[in-house]
Amino acid sequence: MIQAKGYGATSKDSEIVPLEFNRKSLGESDVLIDILYCGICHSDIHTARGEWGAAIYPVVPGHEIVGKVMQVGASVTKFKVGDIAGVGVFVDSCRTCNPCKKGMEQYCEEGMVPTYNGYYRDKLTLTYGGYSNCYVIDEKYTLHIPQKENLAGVAPLLCAGITTYSPLKFAGVGKGHKVAVLGLGGLGHMAVKFAASFGAEVTMLSTSPSKEADAKKLGAHHFALSTDPAQMKALKGKFDFILNTVAAKHDMNKFLDLLTLDGKMLIVGIPPEESAYNAAKLISKRRSIIGSMIGGIAETQEMLDYCAAHNIYSDIELISAQDINKAYERVINSDVKYRFVIDMKTL
Repeated sequence: MIQAKGYGATSKDSEIVPLEFNRKSLGESDVLIDILYCGICHSDIHTARGEWGAAIYPVVPGHEIVGKVMQVGASVTKFKVGDIAGVGVFVDSCRTCNPCKKGMEQYCEEGMVPTYNGYYRDKLTLTYGGYSNCYVIDEKYTLHIPQKENLAGVAPLLCAGITTYSPLKFAGVGKGHKVAVLGLGGLGHMAVKFAASFGAEVTMLSTSPSKEADAKKLGAHHFALSTDPAQMKALKGKFDFILNTVAAKHDMNKFLDLLTLDGKMLIVGIPPEESAYNAAKLISKRRSIIGSMIGGIAETQEMLDYCAAHNIYSDIELISAQDINKAYERVINSDVKYRFVIDMKTL
């Protein structure tokens, strides 16, 4: 086992505190990564506080990891010591089911192995996340980081980035399309950047008029208040795609009206309550609702390479490990533009 240190929760009611724990030993196909930066995702908070079901404590969160390879196993061929590497939302899968064979490990029929709060496939060894000094991972599930600078801005691409890139690519968004992004947060700000980069005409839909300037700075061509009936009426039947990033309770039906014939609503946010939709709104214009969850290893690598080629990074606020609890409260209050990243030098 490898002795590690980091920050995590010891119960659903605890703050994020310093911890020491053991990681799995370096196997023949594994790489050992010295973590440089780790993003904070809202799912970290939900998991640490037991809001998505009973967690396996202690929980060391973090699945937006960028670091330097410090050691490689005897059979490793894809990485060498000194390489910059990334770890995303999962670290293994069954490798044999149809989704895995197709490079969509995130939809593994046996369930992907999460980067934290789960067990490796031996069902005995617990996974701990990136709020830590190191990580051990199979090279097959490790990502090459092509960027040479702003590595802190790369870290959130491993969750927020791929979560928005994947559905836009799946839907075939490109030049000539009109795309609305619903919600300007950690996911929404990346969705705007990607959709605009793909050549689409992008409209930000938000409940906050104060976000208009930021939305346009990020690449949105238009801005509309979703709370203004007149603006919503003017947008009826306008969009080919709506990327819905909202994780709060909201009426999906009023946004379905904004889709054109064959329009698609791409869902990446998970509201706390079940969503209801009016089937007539789908049938009347042959509209569809499509869910999407991160991407496989190949697609995530494609996204990282695309971001490097097009100078796309997440907008972040770099914090020390000692400020994680303050960051959690600010995330809950939507007081971040647009992702917190922990500088692991402060560990």
